[in-house]
Amino acid sequence: MKNSEEMNRAVEMYADMVRRICLVHLKNKHDMEDVFQNVFLKYMLYKGSFENEEHEKAWLVRVTVNACGDWLRSLSRRRWIPLESLLEEGDAPDDASREVMEAVLQLPEKYRRVIYLFYYEGYSAVEIAGILGKKENTVYTWLSRARAMLREKLGGEWA
Repeated sequence: MKNSEEMNRAVEMYADMVRRICLVHLKNKHDMEDVFQNVFLKYMLYKGSFENEEHEKAWLVRVTVNACGDWLRSLSRRRWIPLESLLEEGDAPDDASREVMEAVLQLPEKYRRVIYLFYYEGYSAVEIAGILGKKENTVYTWLSRARAMLREKLGGEWA
């Protein structure tokens, strides 16, 4: 079990990342907060140690992705909200960012995950493959397909 100093440090370092991952997967601010709390409860109760900060960050990403998947699979959570309500709650700074985020959120889940981890969190395809438990070439394929979908939705070039 982690002490309060470790918890405070982890929340300070990773809270934004965990919230963004939750928001991308859950598309709901209230569900995001519930899963956020569950992730840091799991962190607090985790008895193992981490090799370094990257290992700790990767562990939190994996736990967050899994917790979001569990949340979505639970029978009581089988409801969807309109994308518009997410964008009203979101913190998109301008119209261009809002349009890109809207397009990303409309992607199928597997593509949304890799785009988020690659562009928003800065992971490489090799790291994403490890985090998601997929083959490296699968991640490259998903990134390519997601970019093509975004290019089509946004009309023009997109990374």
